[in-house]
Amino acid sequence: QVRLVESGGSLVQAGDSLRLSCLVTGRTFTDYHMSWFRQEPGTQREWVASIDWTGALTFYASSVKGRFTISRDGPKNTMYLQMNSLKSEDTAMYYCATPSQARTTVSGNPVEYTYWGQGTQVTVSS
Repeated sequence: QVRLVESGGSLVQAGDSLRLSCLVTGRTFTDYHMSWFRQEPGTQREWVASIDWTGALTFYASSVKGRFTISRDGPKNTMYLQMNSLKSEDTAMYYCATPSQARTTVSGNPVEYTYWGQGTQVTVSS
């Protein structure tokens, strides 16, 4: 059974940094691309960043490019999201996700993802 568990969310002040983690269990980690999404209550889930299955290619939403860095550690089966220069508009529940098929093209569309974590809350006070 594939399981994703996020951690690292917290209440921080604007300008602070935070690192989110996503631990994947239940299957081979390295064959699948992975993404971070975020969502505020009453809004649609928003794509934040993705990393391809090789770890060589990364993609970012324009709202976070230059401030956030996505990475993955194969031996630890873990993906990360380093968030710097946080803003109040970054406040949201953050989710990691991965598709069911291996070595597919990276997508920012949430419907392309089969497995999701339970989310970790990031709150940025201004």
